[in-house]
Amino acid sequence: MDKNYLLYLAAFFVAFGVSLYMTPVCKRISIKLGAIAYPKSRGMHSEPIPQMGGLAIFCGFMAATVILMPIIPEYRTTQFAGFLAGAIIIVVLGMLDDIYILNAKFKLLVQIVVALIAIYSGIVVNTSFLPFQDITKNLSGPLTFIWIIGLINAVNLIDGLDGLAAGVSTICALCLTALCFISGQVSAVVFSAIIAGSCLGFLPRNFNPAEIIMGDTGSTFLGYVLAVSSIMGVYKNYAILSLAIAVLALALPIFDTSFAMIRRILNGKPIMQADRGHLHHRLIDAGFSHKQTVIILYAISAIAGVIAILLAVHDYRAILIVIGALVIFAFMTFVYRKRLD
Repeated sequence: MDKNYLLYLAAFFVAFGVSLYMTPVCKRISIKLGAIAYPKSRGMHSEPIPQMGGLAIFCGFMAATVILMPIIPEYRTTQFAGFLAGAIIIVVLGMLDDIYILNAKFKLLVQIVVALIAIYSGIVVNTSFLPFQDITKNLSGPLTFIWIIGLINAVNLIDGLDGLAAGVSTICALCLTALCFISGQVSAVVFSAIIAGSCLGFLPRNFNPAEIIMGDTGSTFLGYVLAVSSIMGVYKNYAILSLAIAVLALALPIFDTSFAMIRRILNGKPIMQADRGHLHHRLIDAGFSHKQTVIILYAISAIAGVIAILLAVHDYRAILIVIGALVIFAFMTFVYRKRLD
């Protein structure tokens, strides 16, 4: 057994415990500060609900990070200091947005600053696995920038149902934990385990019917830390497979957001304009209940994560089995929906 397993468990459970404890506290803070989500035409809530629950996730993450910082040398570097600076900025931005509803262009500007801070501190995608190094060697910065900005907004866009973003982020973080464990990146394993614990601690009060939602405070923070976690653990160790593995590990938010952007461009609409075309909206409109839709999306995210792990260990036959299981699952879901009609 890995000699660091106690460290991994400590990272997970400290983050989990603090997040679980802080969630009702953050609910009261949200109400006091006026961070309330009111019913919208495309939303799923019929009553106002506190929406700054992401602060609990952040508290769980920071508590575990601070406690374990003396043990993990990588957590005392300029690179990690840059990450923490970006994390704090993105959380403050999310809190202000949850309270005051900020301008989208201003939020994007701050996200750009956060991505540049991460890049400047040394958090960059490794592009040494790419061919034509004379051309691609300078792509690490631009790829990192796109990856961070993209994931920040991807997680934000899937946060449309109770428990969806928190649950999917937990699954993604656990997948990244496994990938980093396989590659032997101790600090990245701890980092990913902290993310998973923080999300899971928030989930009991966020699952349908939710007492509190994470708001932009949580969704943008989770997008940011998942992006950084994948750069720290996946892009460093899987050479030519790293891009495919990273995308599969975070498949649901990435593909849902990509299709949303393509759909809006084809329809002549601004890519930042909200709509009811996301996968969770389509499942709800197809007749699935709130909980059924969330569980289906959990399953899709988990299967994609398992494929990423199998790809990392070069178990290609098992990948075919998992894909076959996914096809069967999709068929059974279709039949079940038809029986409900």
